[in-house]
Amino acid sequence: MTAGIVIIGGGQAAGWAAKTLRDQGWQGELSVVADEPWDFYERPPLSKAALLETSPAMPHLFSGDVLSALNITWYRPQRAEAILRDEKVVVLNSGERLPYQQLLIATGGRARLPGAAWQEHPQVYTLRHWEDARRLKQRLAECRSLAVVGGGWIGLEIAASARRLGIAVTVFEQQAALCQRSVSAPVSAALLQMHQQQGVTLHCACGPISLADDGGLPVIACGGQAQRFDAVVVGIGVDLNLELARQADLAIEQGIVVDAQGRTSDPAIFAAGDVAQHPDYRLCLQSWAFAQNQAISTARAMLDASAAGYSDAPWLWSDQYQHNIQILGIPQPDGETVVRRSQNSELFFTLKTDGTLSQLVAFNDARTIKLAKRWMAAGRVLQDIPLADPDFSLMSLR
Repeated sequence: MTAGIVIIGGGQAAGWAAKTLRDQGWQGELSVVADEPWDFYERPPLSKAALLETSPAMPHLFSGDVLSALNITWYRPQRAEAILRDEKVVVLNSGERLPYQQLLIATGGRARLPGAAWQEHPQVYTLRHWEDARRLKQRLAECRSLAVVGGGWIGLEIAASARRLGIAVTVFEQQAALCQRSVSAPVSAALLQMHQQQGVTLHCACGPISLADDGGLPVIACGGQAQRFDAVVVGIGVDLNLELARQADLAIEQGIVVDAQGRTSDPAIFAAGDVAQHPDYRLCLQSWAFAQNQAISTARAMLDASAAGYSDAPWLWSDQYQHNIQILGIPQPDGETVVRRSQNSELFFTLKTDGTLSQLVAFNDARTIKLAKRWMAAGRVLQDIPLADPDFSLMSLR
């Protein structure tokens, strides 16, 4: 077998990397190892359209014609079991050996569960794959009460979708506030109010959460109280699929350490998407934008060592009820000021001590997010600007 480029992973990062390699002129062998049987697809619709639409379509990244033109040799559903760096070979669970010139690891993550009992209970669900969404949708059709364990973005999106279906929803969050690790306290409070207005019951700072069974139905106990539900969805984050990188002895911190071009500690191996640590922020970001844009940048660098690297500020969004919530940047732990601006939309500016912007959270205001990307890139000082004044034109800061 001729050595070419091998991509391990079948998600969004892998898909955009494969397309970019072909778009940039790679004509050699292009192999993709994927543990799911489907073509590349997006995950954001799994918590929304896939649960709400009568006959949801799989959210494929590319049309059939585009995918066919990529001329991919698929190995699916299969797993890569080992990377033999000295031989430049990937070993599959089938025993097959794939030689590579260059290798891209885009293995993503798997939904985290609190323990074995949660894994085994038939009415406990996670939402990471298309099959997860299909199973959950079937259960929601006959569900009257739903517990969501985890008050992060995926948990809140599922809660919003379930409320639209008329299901009574209770959210349990161990932390003191919703989405506490990714937004400031005022934003967490706004999220709490939004869900309460939609009839969601929320328990934050509830301490350890346990699972029991009552006649086949799950019972959630938290803060000394127990309640039975028709189903439970766990959304407490992901465990990154770093086993291959560890086996290959690549440098790992939070995730696989990569430079701005996506290159790991082995110059022939690259990483993209969830498992790749942001080169500037040194965090792993589970976001659509990072999975796509960092993968595109990395694929270009695989073919051109002089290609520009990836340095975008973290950016994600969440659709809940009638709101589009966009989050740009990451708040710093100390010494920051949050400025709230309310008019037709809600904006939360988080400023560093030097007056520059560390984060903007915008409810239904994509235009200001675009402006803020420029402010961040330029290091613009905003502390003396009347951001909270709804009569002040933010467009004047272009």
